[in-house]
Amino acid sequence: MNRYPLWKYLLILAIAALGFIYAAPNLYAPDPAVQISGQSSDRKLDQSVLDKAEKALNDAGIQYFGGEVSGKSILIRLKSIEEQLPAKRTIQDALGNRNYVVALNLASTTPEWLSKLGASPMKLGLDLAGGVHFLMEVDTDSIIKTNLESYTQDVKSKLRAAKARYRSVELVNDREIVAHFRSDELRNKGMSALRSNFPQMQFTESGSGNNLAIHATLTKPEIKKLQDYAVSQNLTTLRNRVNELGVAEPIVQRQGRNRIVVELPGVQDTAEAKRIIGKTANLEFRMEAKQDALVTNKEYFEYRNPQQRAAYGGAWLERKVIIKGDRVTNARVGYDRQTGYPQVNITLDSRGGEQMHRATWKNVGRRMGTLFIESRFEPKTIVDADGNKTVVQKRVDDKKIISLATVQSALGKQFRVTGLEPGEAQDLALLLRAGALAAPMYFVEERVIGPSLGADNIDVGIMSVKIGLAAVVVCMLLLYRAFGLAANIALGINMVLLVAVMSIIGATLTLPGIAGMVLTIGMAVDANVLIFSRIREELRNGMPPQSAISTGFDNAYSAIVDANITTLIVAVILYAIGSGPVQGFAVTLSIGILTSMFSAIMGTRALINLFYGGRRVQKLWI
Repeated sequence: MNRYPLWKYLLILAIAALGFIYAAPNLYAPDPAVQISGQSSDRKLDQSVLDKAEKALNDAGIQYFGGEVSGKSILIRLKSIEEQLPAKRTIQDALGNRNYVVALNLASTTPEWLSKLGASPMKLGLDLAGGVHFLMEVDTDSIIKTNLESYTQDVKSKLRAAKARYRSVELVNDREIVAHFRSDELRNKGMSALRSNFPQMQFTESGSGNNLAIHATLTKPEIKKLQDYAVSQNLTTLRNRVNELGVAEPIVQRQGRNRIVVELPGVQDTAEAKRIIGKTANLEFRMEAKQDALVTNKEYFEYRNPQQRAAYGGAWLERKVIIKGDRVTNARVGYDRQTGYPQVNITLDSRGGEQMHRATWKNVGRRMGTLFIESRFEPKTIVDADGNKTVVQKRVDDKKIISLATVQSALGKQFRVTGLEPGEAQDLALLLRAGALAAPMYFVEERVIGPSLGADNIDVGIMSVKIGLAAVVVCMLLLYRAFGLAANIALGINMVLLVAVMSIIGATLTLPGIAGMVLTIGMAVDANVLIFSRIREELRNGMPPQSAISTGFDNAYSAIVDANITTLIVAVILYAIGSGPVQGFAVTLSIGILTSMFSAIMGTRALINLFYGGRRVQKLWI
């Protein structure tokens, strides 16, 4: 009686061993570091880049150690966290901002053998570990320019429909559309047509003789509406991008008129996060221009692929855009079965599918170009009349052709885009899937933020776990003696398993999560208290020790399961309807319930079986 088969002992031992292995990385504190990566995911970094960065740090007198080159990124460990920001600025100045992303990070110190097993430390929330703070500014002027560019084509169309012949219609200074006419009669026709079709614009007249003009600008309410839309859309897109990156418990919120704050806890791979968050990549689909097309109706773009650019240079495409990336509802990376090259499988929304079908149905046999668009901001120094220097961010748009293919048949909602490197295909799919940015953004500020709760509150939280654990251990030893010792050992294993599971699944520990740990400690021994009380009751009723042990465990099992299942249901509901701290508490509590059921029922039973199983026992120390 009270003996487990060998396989059960081995199973419990194996689970405990795995728990210790995957909880062990949490014992190794990370090093403050600076990480360098390329603006493009396919840009490889070599020793020469590391040498340049190290020379800059040496010249600045910043202490570092352990520079590591891993192909796509470089990690330089620093002596203290206070030197992170100075080191980042120094390296950024040495390398330049155009081709590299320099970000703050925390370098793992987990032993290599643990890393090879997939073990990594638990993620900590902003309230416990702090993180990285990004302040980004939305270029709201660009959305005004983009809308006016689209209105320019509409203005031409409405003027032609009203038979108001114009000399030219063009966008001036990215702020107004100017239409030129030869007579008052034609200008009056044009003014009447434009006012009736564009209520969101205001119009003024200028000129004399045969050089008359209409100036069209957006109204102030319309400009405010567009700017608010740009910030709101970018806010949603940033949240989607951060979620795609898998960053735990982030903060993404609006600040002021045109700025967005992004806070990433735990300072994970911030170089990758910074590159993806700040990147503006999009697609445009245009038909190849006909040879006899006017220069005003077409644009010349180079090929993005160096081999194609060297062989063909580029191609003329129509100015009219069929669809943009904002019509994409899904984008996934795949590989062409015949060539093995990466491709992005794109799904459009219903309107985008209709526009694509209409454009390609009318142009079967012609070539359609796919433009890959990247926007970036470069610092530019402006000197005023008094000699004062001001650094401003200048937007640079890079549009290049990634594919120019013949339309074989009308396309619909689903099609594929080729011509990208593997890393670029992954990035494009992620950015399209997360949603297009309504306007480009640039980083205004980046800094390390400390724990939001403060060191004292964190210390109090950790101390509460220690005191709670110590109090439970002492009480169990005093009340249940040898059985209490078995319960304490099982409790220790339970805490190790809890930390291990949270590390494996990537759960984020916050201060409410620590509260969940404290509650788990109490619930873990609660099951043992039920079992031990039932054993005492059976002993008082005159049952032999071995039978009392067996009956106590067997009869208390259903009560333990019922109590834990009801608590687990509450934890699941908290996670479903809660957010932030509430979810952190619910996750820790849920995992703790599952691990405590294992340790309290199987773990404690195994230890008691080892103490008393198969022996002639006259008295139990309980």
